[in-house]
Amino acid sequence: LYHTASNRILFRLIFDFCFQAPAYHLILEGILILWIIRLLFSKTYKLQERSDLTLKEKEELIEEWQPEPLVPPVPKDHPALNYNIVSGPPTHIITVNGKECINFASFNFLGLLNNEKVKVSSSNYSTCVIIPLLLYVHLELEERLAKFMRTEEPTIYSYGFATIASAIPAYSKRGDIVFVDEAACFAIQKGLQASRSNIKLFKHNDMADLERLLKEQETEDQKNPRKARVTRRFIVVEGLYMNTGDICPLPELIKLKYKYKVRIFLEESLSFGVLGEHGRGITEHFGINIDDIDLISANMENSLASIGGFCCGRSFIIDHQRLSGQGYCFSASLPPLLAAAAIEALNIMEDNPDIFQTLRAKCERIHKALQGISGLKVVGESFSPALHLQLEESCGSRENDVKLLKRVVDYCMNSGIALTQARYLEKEEKCLPPPSIRVVITVEQTEQELDKAASLLKEAAQSVLN
Repeated sequence: LYHTASNRILFRLIFDFCFQAPAYHLILEGILILWIIRLLFSKTYKLQERSDLTLKEKEELIEEWQPEPLVPPVPKDHPALNYNIVSGPPTHIITVNGKECINFASFNFLGLLNNEKVKVSSSNYSTCVIIPLLLYVHLELEERLAKFMRTEEPTIYSYGFATIASAIPAYSKRGDIVFVDEAACFAIQKGLQASRSNIKLFKHNDMADLERLLKEQETEDQKNPRKARVTRRFIVVEGLYMNTGDICPLPELIKLKYKYKVRIFLEESLSFGVLGEHGRGITEHFGINIDDIDLISANMENSLASIGGFCCGRSFIIDHQRLSGQGYCFSASLPPLLAAAAIEALNIMEDNPDIFQTLRAKCERIHKALQGISGLKVVGESFSPALHLQLEESCGSRENDVKLLKRVVDYCMNSGIALTQARYLEKEEKCLPPPSIRVVITVEQTEQELDKAASLLKEAAQSVLN
């Protein structure tokens, strides 16, 4: 065979390859050849013997099978089956189950839902479908928000809940560390869950506990400097907490920020349009430079008589969010008539700065009037427009506490005061707040109506709880 020309050439190639190729090439290719041979001769699938059931065995199995309900049984007194029907817009006076009531349930802090200027401004865009004009309205709203908040740039969202829930995972990723107050609202919790970051909860408004966690993290970083250099750290808090009505100690947080080199995300859905001389929120309330906060978010559903939300901060931060915020990238824009309504609401806030002092005075009035109710305690700051009434002593179970507070709410509803209980997804909350009645104050409520609500709550508590 060697004497044939073709075989001589083949033998020469094999000889050159075997003695001139690197040794690791030969070893690697030998392993691959052996692995391919093993795959070819191994039995990957084994046939299993099939045993068919007899007709009698099939009938016995069918008789034993019991179908399960698609949904678990729901008790007749479940809140989802016993809901109130509200007719008309949620303005100062609402109709609940056919009965007129004073509204102490809607987050219409500045009373702009029924404002004629807002209605006229939004009606101009109700039938407009010209794309450039829609873009102009949104850009005008962003420009007005930047001017009002005195920040470089904002971005607007079409859904208030998604604002902070998508802003957090736009910056905080897997491996990053987030220090968050245990009383944070559900939207923040969903944003943290989507970020897949390392979450560290600190006690509500407890700066000593937060600093303890920051020191522990600083010690961990010293053990692994290489990992520490690529790990981002955030503090996430609310201006006014939705679940408690408390204000966050922002000046102390700023000190911790610069001491431990962390970033601060501030959720101001409850404090925007409420705190500060001009309603700019907690930064104006404490006289803190807004540039000390890395990102501020708020919804436009509480004070601006609209829907959606916005984030504001430095331009490079907002630009990143426009590309990475899922609630921004994968959602339609804000309806143009509601963008126009938000612009007009900002005009009213700028032209009438006294409205914030009026709201604060009414909050303090009812906060003082609600003190000393037998069986109930007031939770929240005196200037918070959303207060909570909790039981002084639990009945022994959360279910019974909820039922008891519902009787108080129903008592007030029958007397013309519309209240609501704070609702939570109990199985989803990280730190489930205790049951409470939420009392919401707006500028439209008169002093007589505030006194009536406080007096009626005392009467209801005495009738139901005692």
